[in-house]
Amino acid sequence: MSDIFEWIDLYKALFALAAGLMLGLERELKDKAAGLKTISVICLGSCLFTILSLKITSEYTDGVRIASYVVGGIGFLGAGVIFKDGFTVNGLTTASVIWIAAAIGMAIGFGEIYLAAIFLAACLLIIYTGSYLNLAFFSGKTNKVLRIVLPDKNAALKGLILKDLRQYVSKMEQVRLESYSDKIILTLNIMVVTTRLGKLEQFLFDDHRIESFEL
Repeated sequence: MSDIFEWIDLYKALFALAAGLMLGLERELKDKAAGLKTISVICLGSCLFTILSLKITSEYTDGVRIASYVVGGIGFLGAGVIFKDGFTVNGLTTASVIWIAAAIGMAIGFGEIYLAAIFLAACLLIIYTGSYLNLAFFSGKTNKVLRIVLPDKNAALKGLILKDLRQYVSKMEQVRLESYSDKIILTLNIMVVTTRLGKLEQFLFDDHRIESFEL
């Protein structure tokens, strides 16, 4: 039994679990597809595969190939959480966290504890402060779905509304047009600078041509 079990493996498992919990907590708090449980298991699994690859490596067996397949295999999990919604591609950050969780788990499995700790700290720093850095140094933009109800079937009125909206939004895409006997419902994907969101809302409130809206 002593040839198979080593106390260092237990420490690696505990560190991998702790790293996975720290990485997964932020995703869990934001209610993402891959949260605390998923990220923790990924980090643990990557660590285990790496430990196994080290244990079975011999003169005749190249166990490192097991660890190499983790890199390819984790891509399938990452791809599963990415989807496009209008102008936005959602899930890229979650997929990136899955990827780095696997990398950190592998580093722990190989015994590179300090290296894993450095990259874990760097990853936690960026995922917890990235949104603030974006607002501080870049023009923060947000994507919204805007649903407008117009009181009658007036194509010219629709065109005027869209023309006026362009001064408040960076991008705009019509995704649906519903026509009824007494109204038109227009659904748009819009991208708006965060600082101009209030002006857009005020325009929608004040414009008497718009019967109602949902943003």
